[in-house]
Amino acid sequence: MQLFKKIFYIFTIVFIFQNNLSADNAHYLDFRYILNESKAGKGAQNFLKNKLDKGITKLKETEKKLQEEEKEIIKQKKIITAEEYKKKVTTLRNKVASLQKERNNLLESVAKQRTKAKSELLKHLNPIIKEYMQEKKIRMVIDKKSLLLADESLNITKDIIDILNKKLKSIKLN
Repeated sequence: MQLFKKIFYIFTIVFIFQNNLSADNAHYLDFRYILNESKAGKGAQNFLKNKLDKGITKLKETEKKLQEEEKEIIKQKKIITAEEYKKKVTTLRNKVASLQKERNNLLESVAKQRTKAKSELLKHLNPIIKEYMQEKKIRMVIDKKSLLLADESLNITKDIIDILNKKLKSIKLN
């Protein structure tokens, strides 16, 4: 049933295109490619990747220290009192919980900044596309992922990236 709906949807779109638009007025672009390959998009991705890598490295160092601390506590188990051992284990568990919370905060922070970067890029991209459409007398622009098949000459991705790269050099994420 799901496949039937998708096929029906695709044929409906094709029918609408054939009846209402000429091939000269419908174009497409690859939003994902623009987000990943524009100067601002690449810069934002590199910034976020570096932030994530540094954070993960820091977390791994802390994790190693906690593992060493755990080994020391295990070594001391027979030497120290049960109460003292329990206190050290509780402290270690709290540190582990704190580490997990720090990891989650890092991932959440990077995800929020990624979303912010994407919306900032799209905010600058929409007026560029509108202006391009008016200039070239294009009536409709569709994202490539929504297409089944299209002539490559209708792809305006490169043109839009060139314009975007001139107008938006980077995205401020801090």
